[in-house]
Amino acid sequence: MFLSVFDMFKVGIGPSSSHTMGPMVAAARFLDMMRASPFEFAGLRGSLHGSLAFTGVGHATDRATILGLAGFVPDTYDNDKAEAALAEITATHTVSPEGLPTLQFDPKTDLIFDYENNLPGHANGMILMATDAQGDVILRQVYYSVGGGFVLTEEELAEGKDTNDGPPVPYPFHSAAEMLEMARDSGKTIAQMKRENEIARGCANSFAKGTARLWEVMNNCIERGLKTDGILPGGLNVRRRAKGIHEALLAERGMNLNAPHTINDWMSVYAMAVNEENAAGGQVVTAPTNGAAGTMPAVLRYYLDHVPGSSESHVEDFLLTAAAIGGLVKYNASISGAEAGCQAEVGSASAMAAAGLCAVMGGTPEQVENAAEIALEHHLGMTCDPVAGLVQVPCIERNGLAAIKAVSAASLALRGDGKHFVPLDSVIETMRQTGHDMHEKYKETSLGGLAVNIPNC
Repeated sequence: MFLSVFDMFKVGIGPSSSHTMGPMVAAARFLDMMRASPFEFAGLRGSLHGSLAFTGVGHATDRATILGLAGFVPDTYDNDKAEAALAEITATHTVSPEGLPTLQFDPKTDLIFDYENNLPGHANGMILMATDAQGDVILRQVYYSVGGGFVLTEEELAEGKDTNDGPPVPYPFHSAAEMLEMARDSGKTIAQMKRENEIARGCANSFAKGTARLWEVMNNCIERGLKTDGILPGGLNVRRRAKGIHEALLAERGMNLNAPHTINDWMSVYAMAVNEENAAGGQVVTAPTNGAAGTMPAVLRYYLDHVPGSSESHVEDFLLTAAAIGGLVKYNASISGAEAGCQAEVGSASAMAAAGLCAVMGGTPEQVENAAEIALEHHLGMTCDPVAGLVQVPCIERNGLAAIKAVSAASLALRGDGKHFVPLDSVIETMRQTGHDMHEKYKETSLGGLAVNIPNC
């Protein structure tokens, strides 16, 4: 099994990887399908189903789909150009994607939120259609946004599309047990094995530049969040808090006011800064999703700024180790909140961050696996119940607590010798089963949990 670090960590836009980035990617894929078709097209239509319908407005799914059909993609997204494009589409009821004729598309009538008819393949389903001059559908494709910005057609989902397409890799582990066995046999760390797999599929120079850019975008997101205040969009009037907390923490330095547990506030504020930016539609990195985007950067920033002996030269090892764990979770369970609840998003992020931190602090592969296991185990059963469908409450604070858990898990693992009672593979399988058994209303629909128990929302 091979899943690149650049598949696990994608530069994109908020507020959701599955509900914002995924639909935009699906729309881009449909435009490519149209460009390769011999038909003459005159218009576009679409429908959103399941979780994409129930929480689509709060996650800006409609906006992302509209912009995707206009030719926008997440990794080169420009907000000013997007706003101008949306205004033009609203005025003209047309889109003009590159390489295609001007197409009739009125977002109010041609993009439907279908709350009644779920699609069978996944909770995040959408249908895109192209029509001829008479308005008849002549091209149609079902897409599923399966978490973390990954998108599959209904055919690809049915085939169980493999993430292993391409040249063979030297360490093709499908489970944590296989990963540890290969590490023992090779004498390599998890990061070293993952790096060799990556280089087998690409160029060493471009890989190093790519990982450096990932951390640059993550860290820039933290910095923007720490410097920006105000009210988050969406109607809940949630106030940004990261800037105020950060300023208070800076003011307390050197005043002998800090209790030892204040370090938790630093971890939380880094995570909250990212997730406030995500909630505002800013540029983030899926880690492994947008809703969980703050946990990993927070732990990595904690390591660099607060751990003696830390070094930026270890950032790549952190990302590689985290990606290896994230790949195992995605391959054997899920990273989608709509499929398995928030245990699949924030739980996975915490496990990935714990593994990365343990690795850069000198942990053995066995200790790294233990750290991931501890962090994921203590997120089992966590529901995804965003209030009003917005990635704000409880999501922003939840990333901060997941970062704290990740650091605690790594610390506990480093205190041991790697031997432990519950294997990571067992926890991943438990998470999969728990997600399968979880009631649908607790899986990113805003039909249960906090979403229905907050007054005046």
